[in-house]
Amino acid sequence: MKPGATAILRAGLALTACAAGWIWIVAAVAATTERIVTNPRTGLAIDGYDPVSYFIDGAAIVGRGEFEARFHGVVWRFRNSGNQAAFMDRPGDYEPHFGGYDPVAVARGAPSPGSPEIWLIVGRVLYLFYRVETRNEFQSDPKRLSVEAEAKWPDIVRVLSQ
Repeated sequence: MKPGATAILRAGLALTACAAGWIWIVAAVAATTERIVTNPRTGLAIDGYDPVSYFIDGAAIVGRGEFEARFHGVVWRFRNSGNQAAFMDRPGDYEPHFGGYDPVAVARGAPSPGSPEIWLIVGRVLYLFYRVETRNEFQSDPKRLSVEAEAKWPDIVRVLSQ
């Protein structure tokens, strides 16, 4: 290798790594500027978890690729055809409230994507949370926090859909 070629190669690799990092950051931000929390790498709603399983099985279960449906412009996965059919028949009964954003964060005016593994059903409504602490906070006073989040949600949706 010619003198200086190693330094140029290292600089090129560093630049490539930096560009890849920026692309990942932009993709992550794009995923949080949508009405439904969507994985930026896969395009799946709520990271591919089956929204019906929370109600039927009382568990967060990852859906399967052979049971997919498009709703609200994103792909949802299900663990079986029965759950897929139930969702498509009545999606509003199963999709997470606030598009999968943490309701405590929504109530504070700063939407944070919820994790499909940190969840709670209150009054037949599915909520996802970004931390166990926010789930516990919501669980301690769901009525008040729901009202606060509902009041902030229209403004947040306007910002998310820009």
